[in-house]
Amino acid sequence: MRVNLTVNGRPVTADDVWEGESLLYVLRERLGMPGAKNACEQGECGSCTIRLDGDLVCACLVAAGQAEGADVTTVEGLAAARSGEDGGLAPLQQAFLDAGAVQCGFCTPGLLMAADELLARTPLPSDVEIREALSGNLCRCTGYEAVLDAVRLAAARTTDARTTDDGPPHDDTPHPAGRPAGDGAAGPATGA
Repeated sequence: MRVNLTVNGRPVTADDVWEGESLLYVLRERLGMPGAKNACEQGECGSCTIRLDGDLVCACLVAAGQAEGADVTTVEGLAAARSGEDGGLAPLQQAFLDAGAVQCGFCTPGLLMAADELLARTPLPSDVEIREALSGNLCRCTGYEAVLDAVRLAAARTTDARTTDDGPPHDDTPHPAGRPAGDGAAGPATGA
């Protein structure tokens, strides 16, 4: 079968798609978009998280045929959509690098997609909101604290860029565990 969809703002067609193929397989193997990772193939790890018509989904659980005519955003499209230019990093991606939240990189695309969705609807999320938003993504390398730091950093930077001179200046000085001053967060990053 043929599947027509829009991926990262560009119309694409996948030919000779088998009825049982997942959208993840089509993205990675047929369309050359390897950002979403193939890990558990059961929707448990979040490594293949994408946006399908605006909703976060695990691409491994979506049959390719279900994506006919859909609008798909992958981690590859995150940079162009958020940085305003091709080839540049989105502020969230830069925050992940700056906070040391990228280790082996297998979970990173899914974490980025989930964090981007969170920051789009909640520009200054609480730690509880961050943990909840990332709860469907497993990471075996970071211990999550650096990931939480990255989301906090991206939120602070984005908010600082939006504020006017009316607000107090933001302290971007590194603090213990990479937390901005006055963050108030403590304890292990459980449940993320």
